[in-house]
Amino acid sequence: MRRLLHATLDVVLVPRCVGCRSAVDRQGDLCPECWMKLNFIEGAVCSVCGYPIELDPGYDVLCGACVRRRPSYARARAALRYDDASRDLVLAFKHGDRPELAATFGTWMIRCGADLLGRCDVVIPVPLHWRRLFKRRYNQAALLARSVASTRRDVAVLPDALRRLRNDPSQSGRSAAARRDNVRSAFGVSPRARHDLRNSRALIVDDVFTTGATAEACARTLMAVDVAEVSVLTLGRVVGGNSDSI
Repeated sequence: MRRLLHATLDVVLVPRCVGCRSAVDRQGDLCPECWMKLNFIEGAVCSVCGYPIELDPGYDVLCGACVRRRPSYARARAALRYDDASRDLVLAFKHGDRPELAATFGTWMIRCGADLLGRCDVVIPVPLHWRRLFKRRYNQAALLARSVASTRRDVAVLPDALRRLRNDPSQSGRSAAARRDNVRSAFGVSPRARHDLRNSRALIVDDVFTTGATAEACARTLMAVDVAEVSVLTLGRVVGGNSDSI
Protein backbone atom coordinates (compact mmCIF):
# COMPACT_ATOMS: atom_id res chain seq x y z
CA MET A 1 0.00 0.00 0.00
CA ARG A 2 2.81 2.41 0.88
CA ARG A 3 4.60 1.70 -2.42
CA LEU A 4 1.37 2.29 -4.33
CA LEU A 5 0.85 5.59 -2.53
CA HIS A 6 4.39 6.75 -3.35
CA ALA A 7 3.99 5.70 -6.99
CA THR A 8 0.73 7.66 -7.22
CA LEU A 9 2.34 10.74 -5.68
CA ASP A 10 5.21 10.50 -8.16
CA VAL A 11 2.71 10.62 -11.02
CA VAL A 12 0.57 13.44 -9.61
CA LEU A 13 3.38 15.51 -8.10
CA VAL A 14 6.87 16.03 -9.44
CA PRO A 15 9.21 14.45 -6.84
CA ARG A 16 11.38 17.09 -5.20
CA CYS A 17 14.66 16.83 -3.32
CA VAL A 18 13.94 17.02 0.41
CA GLY A 19 16.83 19.46 0.70
CA CYS A 20 16.90 21.95 -2.17
CA ARG A 21 13.53 21.05 -3.77
CA SER A 22 15.05 20.30 -7.19
CA ALA A 23 13.50 17.49 -9.25
CA VAL A 24 14.48 13.92 -8.29
CA ASP A 25 13.36 10.42 -9.27
CA ARG A 26 11.28 9.55 -6.22
CA GLN A 27 9.49 11.24 -3.34
CA GLY A 28 11.72 11.47 -0.29
CA ASP A 29 15.00 11.38 -2.22
CA LEU A 30 17.90 13.82 -2.07
CA CYS A 31 19.49 15.14 -5.22
CA PRO A 32 23.14 14.06 -5.77
CA GLU A 33 24.46 17.49 -4.77
CA CYS A 34 22.60 17.54 -1.43
CA TRP A 35 23.47 13.90 -0.76
CA MET A 36 27.18 14.55 -1.21
CA LYS A 37 27.06 17.35 1.38
CA LEU A 38 25.82 15.05 4.15
CA ASN A 39 28.32 13.41 6.49
CA PHE A 40 26.97 10.07 7.64
CA ILE A 41 28.62 8.64 10.73
CA GLU A 42 30.49 5.55 9.58
CA GLY A 43 33.52 3.62 10.77
CA ALA A 44 34.80 3.46 14.33
CA VAL A 45 32.72 5.02 17.10
CA CYS A 46 32.71 4.91 20.89
CA SER A 47 31.07 1.60 21.79
CA VAL A 48 28.81 3.37 24.29
CA CYS A 49 27.87 6.89 23.17
CA GLY A 50 28.61 6.51 19.44
CA TYR A 51 31.04 9.43 19.21
CA PRO A 52 33.15 9.06 16.02
CA ILE A 53 36.74 7.91 16.55
CA GLU A 54 39.29 8.81 13.90
CA LEU A 55 41.54 5.76 14.22
CA ASP A 56 39.87 2.34 14.24
CA PRO A 57 41.61 0.17 16.86
CA GLY A 58 39.79 -2.92 15.62
CA TYR A 59 37.98 -3.54 18.90
CA ASP A 60 35.40 -1.87 21.13
CA VAL A 61 36.75 1.32 22.64
CA LEU A 62 35.34 4.10 24.83
CA CYS A 63 35.73 7.80 24.17
CA GLY A 64 37.28 9.98 26.87
CA ALA A 65 33.90 11.27 28.04
CA CYS A 66 32.52 7.77 28.65
CA VAL A 67 35.71 6.73 30.42
CA ARG A 68 35.34 9.68 32.79
CA ARG A 69 31.65 9.15 33.42
CA ARG A 70 29.70 6.17 32.12
CA PRO A 71 26.22 7.16 30.86
CA SER A 72 23.04 5.65 32.25
CA TYR A 73 22.08 4.42 28.79
CA ALA A 74 23.72 1.31 27.32
CA ARG A 75 24.45 2.66 23.84
CA ALA A 76 23.73 5.65 21.63
CA ARG A 77 23.98 5.93 17.86
CA ALA A 78 23.29 8.69 15.30
CA ALA A 79 22.94 8.68 11.53
CA LEU A 80 24.56 12.01 10.64
CA ARG A 81 27.05 14.54 11.84
CA TYR A 82 25.05 17.63 12.75
CA ASP A 83 26.79 20.27 10.63
CA ASP A 84 25.89 23.05 8.19
CA ALA A 85 24.44 20.66 5.60
CA SER A 86 22.35 18.51 7.93
CA ARG A 87 21.31 21.46 10.11
CA ASP A 88 19.21 22.93 7.30
CA LEU A 89 17.34 19.64 6.91
CA VAL A 90 16.80 19.18 10.63
CA LEU A 91 15.58 22.74 11.16
CA ALA A 92 13.21 22.45 8.19
CA PHE A 93 11.80 19.29 9.76
CA LYS A 94 11.66 20.72 13.27
CA HIS A 95 10.53 24.30 12.71
CA GLY A 96 9.65 24.53 9.01
CA ASP A 97 6.45 22.48 9.04
CA ARG A 98 8.01 19.59 7.10
CA PRO A 99 6.77 16.49 8.99
CA GLU A 100 6.95 14.42 5.81
CA LEU A 101 10.74 14.36 6.17
CA ALA A 102 10.39 11.85 9.02
CA ALA A 103 10.03 8.97 6.55
CA THR A 104 13.34 9.75 4.83
CA PHE A 105 15.17 10.42 8.08
CA GLY A 106 13.78 7.24 9.59
CA THR A 107 15.39 5.10 6.88
CA TRP A 108 18.80 6.64 7.67
CA MET A 109 18.31 6.03 11.39
CA ILE A 110 17.22 2.43 10.84
CA ARG A 111 20.41 1.76 8.91
CA CYS A 112 22.72 3.08 11.62
CA GLY A 113 20.66 1.82 14.54
CA ALA A 114 19.69 -1.64 13.34
CA ASP A 115 21.35 -3.34 16.31
CA LEU A 116 19.60 -1.06 18.80
CA LEU A 117 16.24 -1.50 17.12
CA GLY A 118 16.71 -5.25 16.95
CA ARG A 119 17.03 -5.64 20.73
CA CYS A 120 14.42 -3.16 21.99
CA ASP A 121 10.87 -3.84 23.18
CA VAL A 122 9.55 -0.27 23.16
CA VAL A 123 10.43 2.92 21.29
CA ILE A 124 10.01 6.17 23.22
CA PRO A 125 10.38 9.67 21.72
CA VAL A 126 11.80 12.51 23.78
CA PRO A 127 8.68 14.50 24.72
CA LEU A 128 7.84 18.14 24.20
CA HIS A 129 6.10 20.15 26.89
CA TRP A 130 2.43 20.50 25.97
CA ARG A 131 2.77 24.25 25.45
CA ARG A 132 5.57 23.78 22.93
CA LEU A 133 3.69 20.93 21.27
CA PHE A 134 0.62 23.13 20.89
CA LYS A 135 2.73 25.83 19.24
CA ARG A 136 4.66 23.47 16.92
CA ARG A 137 1.67 21.16 16.28
CA TYR A 138 3.80 18.00 16.20
CA ASN A 139 6.65 16.42 18.11
CA GLN A 140 9.44 15.75 15.64
CA ALA A 141 10.89 13.02 17.88
CA ALA A 142 7.55 11.18 17.90
CA LEU A 143 7.42 11.23 14.09
CA LEU A 144 10.95 9.83 13.94
CA ALA A 145 10.06 7.16 16.51
CA ARG A 146 7.13 5.94 14.43
CA SER A 147 9.23 5.92 11.27
CA VAL A 148 12.05 4.00 12.96
CA ALA A 149 9.66 1.44 14.48
CA SER A 150 7.79 0.87 11.21
CA THR A 151 10.02 -2.12 10.39
CA ARG A 152 9.23 -3.92 13.67
CA ARG A 153 5.59 -4.87 14.16
CA ASP A 154 6.38 -6.43 17.53
CA VAL A 155 7.75 -3.17 18.95
CA ALA A 156 5.42 -0.71 20.66
CA VAL A 157 5.82 3.03 20.16
CA LEU A 158 4.94 4.79 23.42
CA PRO A 159 4.71 8.51 22.56
CA ASP A 160 3.30 9.45 25.98
CA ALA A 161 5.47 7.24 28.19
CA LEU A 162 7.82 10.10 29.05
CA ARG A 163 6.42 13.48 30.04
CA ARG A 164 8.19 16.79 30.13
CA LEU A 165 7.27 18.28 33.47
CA ARG A 166 8.50 21.83 32.87
CA ASN A 167 8.39 24.17 29.91
CA ASP A 168 12.10 24.92 30.16
CA PRO A 169 13.91 27.30 27.80
CA SER A 170 15.38 25.78 24.66
CA GLN A 171 18.69 23.94 24.99
CA SER A 172 20.10 25.75 21.94
CA GLY A 173 23.31 27.65 22.62
CA ARG A 174 23.78 26.28 26.14
CA SER A 175 26.99 24.74 27.44
CA ALA A 176 27.11 21.08 28.47
CA ALA A 177 26.83 22.01 32.15
CA ALA A 178 23.92 24.39 31.51
CA ARG A 179 22.14 21.71 29.49
CA ARG A 180 22.47 19.23 32.33
CA ASP A 181 21.06 21.76 34.79
CA ASN A 182 18.23 22.64 32.40
CA VAL A 183 16.95 19.06 32.11
CA ARG A 184 17.58 17.90 35.67
CA SER A 185 14.26 16.54 36.99
CA ALA A 186 12.59 17.76 33.78
CA PHE A 187 11.08 14.38 32.85
CA GLY A 188 8.63 11.99 34.41
CA VAL A 189 6.98 8.70 33.49
CA SER A 190 3.27 8.48 32.79
CA PRO A 191 1.57 6.30 35.44
CA ARG A 192 -0.26 4.45 32.67
CA ALA A 193 3.03 3.45 31.03
CA ARG A 194 4.78 2.07 34.10
CA HIS A 195 3.44 -1.46 33.68
CA ASP A 196 4.49 -1.63 30.00
CA LEU A 197 7.95 -0.29 30.81
CA ARG A 198 8.89 -2.56 33.70
CA ASN A 199 11.72 -4.94 32.68
CA SER A 200 11.55 -3.71 29.08
CA ARG A 201 14.40 -2.66 26.81
CA ALA A 202 13.67 0.89 25.70
CA LEU A 203 14.97 2.82 22.71
CA ILE A 204 14.83 6.61 23.13
CA VAL A 205 14.50 8.55 19.87
CA ASP A 206 15.31 12.23 19.31
CA ASP A 207 16.39 14.51 16.48
CA VAL A 208 19.86 15.65 17.61
CA PHE A 209 22.35 14.41 20.20
CA THR A 210 24.32 17.47 21.33
CA THR A 211 25.85 17.03 24.78
CA GLY A 212 23.87 13.96 25.81
CA ALA A 213 22.17 15.81 28.67
CA THR A 214 18.64 15.07 27.44
CA ALA A 215 19.46 11.43 26.69
CA GLU A 216 20.98 10.99 30.13
CA ALA A 217 18.01 12.62 31.89
CA CYS A 218 15.52 10.46 29.99
CA ALA A 219 17.54 7.30 30.62
CA ARG A 220 17.74 7.96 34.35
CA THR A 221 14.01 8.62 34.49
CA LEU A 222 13.25 5.32 32.76
CA MET A 223 15.74 3.29 34.80
CA ALA A 224 14.09 4.62 37.96
CA VAL A 225 10.89 2.73 37.04
CA ASP A 226 12.71 -0.57 36.44
CA VAL A 227 13.35 -0.37 32.71
CA ALA A 228 15.95 -3.08 32.11
CA GLU A 229 18.02 -1.28 29.47
CA VAL A 230 17.94 2.05 27.66
CA SER A 231 19.53 2.88 24.31
CA VAL A 232 19.40 6.10 22.29
CA LEU A 233 18.98 6.68 18.55
CA THR A 234 19.09 10.13 16.95
CA LEU A 235 19.14 11.57 13.48
CA GLY A 236 22.06 13.96 14.07
CA ARG A 237 25.07 14.10 16.35
CA VAL A 238 27.16 17.15 17.20
CA VAL A 239 30.83 16.30 16.72
CA GLY A 240 33.53 18.56 18.13
CA GLY A 241 33.21 21.58 20.38
CA ASN A 242 30.76 21.06 23.25
CA SER A 243 30.05 17.43 22.38
CA ASP A 244 30.88 15.76 25.66
CA SER A 245 28.49 12.83 25.88
CA ILE A 246 27.13 13.65 29.33
